[in-house]
Amino acid sequence: MTTDRYVRIIAGLMILITLVLAHLTGQADLGQISWLWLTAFIGLNLFQSGITRFCPMDSILAKLGVRRAS
Repeated sequence: MTTDRYVRIIAGLMILITLVLAHLTGQADLGQISWLWLTAFIGLNLFQSGITRFCPMDSILAKLGVRRAS
């Protein structure tokens, strides 16, 4: 694995861990619809893109004509 993949995996995992800790300590109610679900979605996408090498945002940007990193 490359450092890029490790960074994505670690960043996604840290976002998800902080959301779980905030929920468990009562600082965030994940049972309600809120902006925290967007944070959870981003964390999950970072985590899965680090493992699978598939990033939805990368695909969208490529279709819009943005050059991919080599």
